[in-house]
Amino acid sequence: MEAAVFISSLVDCCALIFLSVYFIITLSDLECDYINARSCCSKLNKWVIPEMIAQALATVLMLVSMHWFVFLLNLPVASWDVYRYVKVPLGNMGVYDPTEIHNRGQLKSHMKEAMIKLGFHLLCFFIYLYSCDAK
Repeated sequence: MEAAVFISSLVDCCALIFLSVYFIITLSDLECDYINARSCCSKLNKWVIPEMIAQALATVLMLVSMHWFVFLLNLPVASWDVYRYVKVPLGNMGVYDPTEIHNRGQLKSHMKEAMIKLGFHLLCFFIYLYSCDAK
């Protein structure tokens, strides 16, 4: 049972790593003016909910299987994703809004967040990989 939990979390983590890299590439394309803000934001907003669901799935799997350390490691990131989605101002296109992405350094903060998430998911990947082998 534990191997199945960690293998499914490992697959989930691979998808989240892919999404983090996709976010970094898309935001960097916007930063270099290869794409416009509207197409960048529509591409990124399409993946906000699947990212939130995948992160919540990994968190719930660890809670149900009673792996408390990994659950507590995943909980802040899952909470942050939900908080960010809930706190989208009324009238905005989504978490990534084309009218505001260049204001107040939002592009830099979105890029920093994507880099931090990539590092976090890589850390989780190796934790899950080790836990699959250790059991």
